This record gives sequence, structure tokens and C-alpha cells, in this order.
Amino acid sequence: MSGQRALFVLTSIGEMPGIGRPTGWYADEFATPYFALRDAGVDIDVVSISGGAAPVDPTSLGTDEDRKPSVARMLADEDAVAAIRATRPIGEVDATDYDVVFMPGGHGVMWDFAQSETLAALVSKAFTRGAVVGAVCHGPAGLLGAKDDAGVSILNGRRVNGFTDAEERAVELEDAMPYLLETRMREAGGIFENAGNFEPHAVRDGTLVTGQNPASVQKVADLLLEALADRAKAVA
Repeated sequence: MSGQRALFVLTSIGEMPGIGRPTGWYADEFATPYFALRDAGVDIDVVSISGGAAPVDPTSLGTDEDRKPSVARMLADEDAVAAIRATRPIGEVDATDYDVVFMPGGHGVMWDFAQSETLAALVSKAFTRGAVVGAVCHGPAGLLGAKDDAGVSILNGRRVNGFTDAEERAVELEDAMPYLLETRMREAGGIFENAGNFEPHAVRDGTLVTGQNPASVQKVADLLLEALADRAKAVA
């Protein structure tokens, strides 16, 4: 997959408004797909909604005793760390430059992904030109504003998933959220599929790849590579 390019979009929100709880993007939701694509030869750029250092949810980093291998690799990788610490604002990139646009989750995205017209425009443009568009956990919030050439939500009539309303209730953050992701995805016409709470589940519908929760990141990474390979064959 040498010569192909991916754009990873991170949240710029590091604290949950109203309750002051630290948040950000979820480490493994970035790291596992990042290294899966990079190891396959894909060049990756990292942006965030506002630019600058993108805040990681501290709870997702783990400890020396239980840290996930992809997260440990990320923390030891100079290129990855540099990219995270100096992201460009999303408004400075062009969707036509990328074969993949991917949005990791973390609760921070709930306050700046769906609210960003710039992100909605970028995802819309990427999707309608045939790029692979992926997101995991709360990351599908970045799909909520995206539309196809007819002005219809790209979720409409497509198989999708994301962090479920039941999972939000299970982590006791339902009332802290500005909206519930599953509810909004269904309202946009998405055919929402999911496994049980915190069980791995991922869905690919053409060039659209979505995953339910942190446990789903490897499945998401595999589907991103599959979709990217199929896209390359189609345009060859």
C-alpha cells in the first residue's frame, strides 16, 4: 500500500464540560489502526479540530503492568509522539490528498466532532470521492454532519455502529454527554448493528468502516486494510 495516504483526526477537548473530568482521544483507538496502516506502507498525517497538542484520555494509557502493546509502541515511537504533539488544525488539510480518513474516539470527540462544520465538509468530500472513511467508539460522531452529493447523511441506509447508548449508561456518563451517539446515528438513518456491552464488533459497508468500542479496534484496523485494498483494486 505504499504511496497511499491516511488522515487521522483527533479531538481537541481535554476536559468534559460541566463536570471537569479529564478526557481526550482514546490511546488504543488511535494506536492500533495507526500502526496497522503504517506497517502496511501507508503514509499518515495527524490533525485535530483546533491544532496543537491533541489531548489523550489519561485513563486510556494504562500502566506499566497493563498497557496495551500498541499503546506502548506509540509512546516509544518518536514519529507518532511528534505527530500527536504538533497536529495541524483540520482546516489546513485537503480531503482530496487522502485515501483514508480515520477518526478515533474518546469522550472528547462528543464536544467537537459533530459540532465542526469543517470536519463535516472534509468527511463529506472524502467519502463522496471514494476514500475509505473509518471511525471507532465515539469517533463516529465525526460522521454525523457528513452528507453525500445529494445532501443526504452518509449514514443513511448504511450498516454502522459506534459506542452504544447502553454502554454510555453503563459507564454512567449518559447525563454528561451533549447527545447519545447511537441515538443520533439512528436518527440519521444508519442501520445500527452492535454486540453486547463492551464486546468487540465492527462493520464495513463499502468504504465506510465503523467499530463499537475500544475492544473493536483490531477488527476496525483489519477492515480498514481490507477496504483500502479493495479500493486500490477498483481504481487500478
